[in-house]
Amino acid sequence: MLTSLFKQSSAARIARQQRILQRRCFSTPSSRLRGDLVQDLYLKEIRAYKPPPLRPSDSEGHVQKFSAPKAPQSPDEGDIARDLKEYEDQQVELEGQEATGEAGAAEESWFEEEDDDDEEHAAGSH
Repeated sequence: MLTSLFKQSSAARIARQQRILQRRCFSTPSSRLRGDLVQDLYLKEIRAYKPPPLRPSDSEGHVQKFSAPKAPQSPDEGDIARDLKEYEDQQVELEGQEATGEAGAAEESWFEEEDDDDEEHAAGSH
């Protein structure tokens, strides 16, 4: 009896191990290998798409016809010599001089110098 019980337990153990081994060996493809169903359908439709052929009349109503602009009028060249003479005769205006050419009043100095006494007083208080 002990031997038959031993044989049954060993047979049960072997059967259990085989079932575990079978479960381990059986695998379903992972989501990486299987791919995404929606993505596959999308890619299939994109690859199958054929755009309609373009016709020359398709752009009518969307694009304006090109017309070259008018040539600009040339300026009146009769006054150029007179204008140039007026420019040369103008008086040069410099900053700090009056319009008559005389030197103006000396500019006021805005720089303030500090006294040495103030510096010594400030250094002593710190």
